[in-house]
Amino acid sequence: MKILIVLTSHDELGETGRKTGFWLEELAAPYYRFKESGAQIVLASPEGGQPPLDPKSNEPQSRTDLTRRFEADPEATGALAHTVRLDTVPAGDFDAVFYPGGHGPLWDLAEDPVSARLIETTLRSGRPVALVCHAPGVLRHVVNEDGTPLVAGKRVTGFTNSEEEAVQLTDVVPFLVEDELAALGGVYSKAGDWEPYVQRDGLLITGQNPASSAPAADALVALLDEGGA
Repeated sequence: MKILIVLTSHDELGETGRKTGFWLEELAAPYYRFKESGAQIVLASPEGGQPPLDPKSNEPQSRTDLTRRFEADPEATGALAHTVRLDTVPAGDFDAVFYPGGHGPLWDLAEDPVSARLIETTLRSGRPVALVCHAPGVLRHVVNEDGTPLVAGKRVTGFTNSEEEAVQLTDVVPFLVEDELAALGGVYSKAGDWEPYVQRDGLLITGQNPASSAPAADALVALLDEGGA
């Protein structure tokens, strides 16, 4: 079993002068869930190489046993330092694709046609895609074969408007994940702020926030164990 994890290459938090990137917990927890399932993992990003880490995700209150394990793991940190360029990745090589969040994907992956084609190709070939926290925003330009939005009519979740308000970035992000998924026709639902919450609709899995990253990874592994949708 081979799983592709797609990370952001974007490190600027709008016009604030602050840094962003991927959220460490949303990489670390799924990484070890996939490892424990026996999967081979490949990390990719639009620009390749070392993706930017959202510095807030490595502050004491955000660190977990799994983030500490990841940072002390030479194999994991080595793979992170040398992500492959997304445009060189053959979609057919992987059994599933997983997108961690962090605010970075809202700027690059959400507008990246290579990422959109990867998701479209993966799903149309009967293989699952999971996205967590801000990463469901990456679906904004992904379409079905008839050109309609992929999420239209599908049960989805993602970072909520109230969670974005709590981190005081409502007016900084290029769009709000909750609003965007709903505007595209997604059947959006959520749990309370910061509570784990995952939605699965066929081959598409979405998680609401960092606490949802491990449950979303578990849902993806379970789907692969089932052999499909």
